[in-house]
Amino acid sequence: MSKLVAFAAIQGGYNIVSKAEGKLKEAIDKYGPKQEIGFPNTAYYLPIIYSILGEKIETLGDAEPIMKRCRALLPPHVKKDCHVPYLGPLLDAGMAALFAEEIVEAIRYVEEPDFYQPMVEDPDIDNNKLWLGAADDVIMRKRGVEFVDGTAPGFAAIVGAAPTPEIAKNIVEEYQKKNLYIFLAANQNGTCVAEQLIEAGVQIGWGTRIVPFGPDISAAVYALGFANRAGLSFGGIQPGDYKRMLAYQKNRIFAFINALGDVNAEWAANAAGAINWGFPTIADTDIPEVLPWGVCTYEHIVSEVPHDQIPAKSIEVRGLKVSVTEIDIPVTYGPAFEGERVRKGDVYLELGGSVSQATELVRIADMNAIDDGKIIVKGPDVGDVKKGDVLPLGIFVQVAGREMEEDFEPILERQIHHLINYAQGIMHIGQRDITWIRVGDGAVEKGFTLKDIGTILHAKLHQDFGRIFDKLQVTLYTEKKDVDELTRTAREVYGARDARIEGMTDETTDIFYSCTLCQSFAPNHVCTISPERTGLCGAYNWMDCKASYEINPTGPNQPIAKGELLDEKLGQWKGVNEFVAKASRGNIDHYNLYSIVHDPMTTCGCCEAIAAVLPTCNGIMTVDRDFTGMTPCGMKFSTLAGTVGGGVSTPGFVGHGKYNITQRKFLRYEGGLLRMVWMPKHLKEEIKERFVKRAEELGVPDLLDRVADETVGTTEEEILPFLQEKKHPALEMEGILEV
Repeated sequence: MSKLVAFAAIQGGYNIVSKAEGKLKEAIDKYGPKQEIGFPNTAYYLPIIYSILGEKIETLGDAEPIMKRCRALLPPHVKKDCHVPYLGPLLDAGMAALFAEEIVEAIRYVEEPDFYQPMVEDPDIDNNKLWLGAADDVIMRKRGVEFVDGTAPGFAAIVGAAPTPEIAKNIVEEYQKKNLYIFLAANQNGTCVAEQLIEAGVQIGWGTRIVPFGPDISAAVYALGFANRAGLSFGGIQPGDYKRMLAYQKNRIFAFINALGDVNAEWAANAAGAINWGFPTIADTDIPEVLPWGVCTYEHIVSEVPHDQIPAKSIEVRGLKVSVTEIDIPVTYGPAFEGERVRKGDVYLELGGSVSQATELVRIADMNAIDDGKIIVKGPDVGDVKKGDVLPLGIFVQVAGREMEEDFEPILERQIHHLINYAQGIMHIGQRDITWIRVGDGAVEKGFTLKDIGTILHAKLHQDFGRIFDKLQVTLYTEKKDVDELTRTAREVYGARDARIEGMTDETTDIFYSCTLCQSFAPNHVCTISPERTGLCGAYNWMDCKASYEINPTGPNQPIAKGELLDEKLGQWKGVNEFVAKASRGNIDHYNLYSIVHDPMTTCGCCEAIAAVLPTCNGIMTVDRDFTGMTPCGMKFSTLAGTVGGGVSTPGFVGHGKYNITQRKFLRYEGGLLRMVWMPKHLKEEIKERFVKRAEELGVPDLLDRVADETVGTTEEEILPFLQEKKHPALEMEGILEV
């Protein structure tokens, strides 16, 4: 290993730690040691320090012993005649630098509270508020799920700036095509990649997977902290278990660093720190390389890579496997563009929403009635209208095949939303008969037409669901009379489907389905999905799993023969227990589908909501991941997820989907929905229609009005008088811990 590498990284560590010590002293002198510090809305304190050392840094005073730890970690300076053959001293210097930088960034939140945009996904470019800083736990969980399900295979952390905005755009768009997130930090002579991308007309923010963390190298801690929070939240790793955490990062979080521009000593220290994670650095300048394999999967530092080869080389060095979908359309295509917005001034053509009717329908067809790949546009297309025009739209997809079933229609139909959204310059919102599509100027300039929507649906549905059908034909209607006719037909079909699904119960089938998708992050977690218990992530129901198994018989959704019924009220079957024991590698030998107190199902950090027992109120509460406030169980959602997630069964707590709240088997053993005493106000509004319907079935039609929310209180003591005043039925039920 080059002596220059060791010298630069260790010197950089000294520089960073010394600056941080001075910064901390100044802050304590100014604000006092009891001044609170931290990142916004997170249960993980300063996440690198918390995950590696297990220390909760809540005040400036708490940071003092950490700074002493940083100083102790620094190895001796590299001297002229001293050869450093091992990585160990560099790794220590890098880790010390990252601890120190995390403290510096936390102090910045105190000294410059408006420097970063708090708890938002997109920068406010119009008001020159570019930097997003630390992602809060809501964003982390929302985006972290994509690393679990594979839609985001990894991330590229880019520091510095490219020689030109066009080069920066080309590098970043290449990563977008491969579905990676791009985390941006640091500057090169005052220029940042984030600013270059804006100049090149590229939308940045979490929605497009291009995240501008900050203008200084210290902002690199937000990328590594994001990765560590994923390990804590989804992987069930305990704070302070640094060996498991760093192994988890190397084996499950596929990330790397691109250093664009001259690499100084402080950058070198950050690169050395990232090697602890197994994240290599690929640079465009001539810096000493570290090529032998060891901590990273392959090389540790690779230099002088031409700009047009940086993405490919980075992916190769990290050992990342990516698949890119090639579709014959004139715009770039991939999940990275799903969150892209087409603003009003950039709209060329608008379809649906509040301006016209737009409807989507998928129907099974006779094999001889359609031609595979045939795309019909009946009515005017993009070339027949001018900028600012409005058209109605009907998307009618016909599928045929021996394995195709009517029950698979809504599953294919739900894919239309994200498949169209993956096209750069196209925005799709809604589904069924409330669809809204915007076609942007940029897409039209590249030659995009409505026929390309048909091309996308044909290619992607064949790719993702081709096992269950042989032919697919798409008709796009843009004449009002045709759209109205399709809408009438579609509404009849929607109604029949809903009634059929609603009629399914856990008793009407002998087969449940597993979902082990989250095991990539939470190895012991196994979801059992039944007709009356949707997946806890909210994304999968029983029918989805059935289709998934038909498509991929060796995939994460496997049929589970229920077998002997062991306890009808708890929801426990011999076949389910046997499957769970095998799928969790013996870590879990049984659980109950219908209970929160007695051996509930395992929970993963991907869950959409978490229910908890409130003993004083003799009921349960639930909180969804979009609610950031305190709850009556004494924990925020982020803390709950970190406590009960990771694939463990925790009596008194259970993760679940929002839809599951109004299903008939929801926590039936303890009394089900009649036990619900608190939930966030916005969640009450979101599920109101289904909640009221279920409450009527239970004989308490005004139950939702008796359920407290944060406007009533966020402790059991605060909400109990409200429940007593409203005569909530939970107060008259048997003790919840005695059932």
